[in-house]
Amino acid sequence: MKIYLLRQHSKPFGGAEAYLSRLSSELERQGIEHEVIHSKAPLFLASWIRALLFNLQVCLTKKNRFYFSLERITCPDLYRAGDGVHKAYMERLKIQSFNPLHWVYLFLERRCFEKSRCIIANSQMIKREIMEHYQIPSEKIEVVYNGVPLKESDPLKAKKELSGEFGISEESKILLFVGSGFERKGVASFLKLLSTLEGNFIAFVVGKEKRMSRYEALAESLGLKERVIFTGARGDVERFYAASDIFLFPTHYEPFSNVVLEALSQGCVVFTTAQNGASEILPQEQIMKDPSDLGIQKHLQELLCNPSLLEQKKGESRQLAQGFGIEVNVQKSMEIITRLIHD
Repeated sequence: MKIYLLRQHSKPFGGAEAYLSRLSSELERQGIEHEVIHSKAPLFLASWIRALLFNLQVCLTKKNRFYFSLERITCPDLYRAGDGVHKAYMERLKIQSFNPLHWVYLFLERRCFEKSRCIIANSQMIKREIMEHYQIPSEKIEVVYNGVPLKESDPLKAKKELSGEFGISEESKILLFVGSGFERKGVASFLKLLSTLEGNFIAFVVGKEKRMSRYEALAESLGLKERVIFTGARGDVERFYAASDIFLFPTHYEPFSNVVLEALSQGCVVFTTAQNGASEILPQEQIMKDPSDLGIQKHLQELLCNPSLLEQKKGESRQLAQGFGIEVNVQKSMEIITRLIHD
């Protein structure tokens, strides 16, 4: 049976969009017939209207199609909750808003969880949130961690290229943040942690942000003007991963961030918060209790001061990433799809 993959947006940046692209490529490689469906609604419409129109677009034309949806809709066969649980997200970030988009998401989310024949959660954290907030039975939810393509890289070449572009010493250790939407993903906490560290290091903040000047001013106020480089969105993020030593991602809420796997696969030592589902695969000492937790500072400082320990931990990161290739994710997802088709 042909599989229809649903995602409203087709923007080039975004974790879900990157996952969809990788999933589609792997299905094509395996010769599995599929089609990706995006929204036909014009972009000048309000976001909440476009969300409702996309739901109508796909549900009115469903017929006997098999829908593997990466979007909250009311008629999925299989729903991958890669965007997390919006109700939990609003509670976690204490969002009280009259923005109709939030209420449309909550409306679609409830019906999506209830109408799906099966739900894929990309972390145990998300499975718990679905069960707690919507009383969905455990047996309806399968946990399938994200996957990324595992590629060989040349760290020395990448570092040399970045050193040439940004005028930094090749001897400096590199700390990295990658993500768009700096407030939720914890750039302020990233900068505050950096301000507690000593040694020869430089940090890159890679990602799109409307209020970039606010974070540049914060970096300067923390004495980090010469240590932190804000690059904006980049199409060559893999070079930054390959050149970096430590990836620090103090996010406030993340179902399972692809950036953690991308960083691990390139040999970065990764630190993130317990509010990120991806923390479930990391060693306990690399998990922050929350974005303001400074408890990892000692471990970060030790890595910066101890080259042999840093190299050991980077090797462990590469080894850990081997279990999370995109082909593993697709295999597990296809097992669920096959079961649903034959039920």
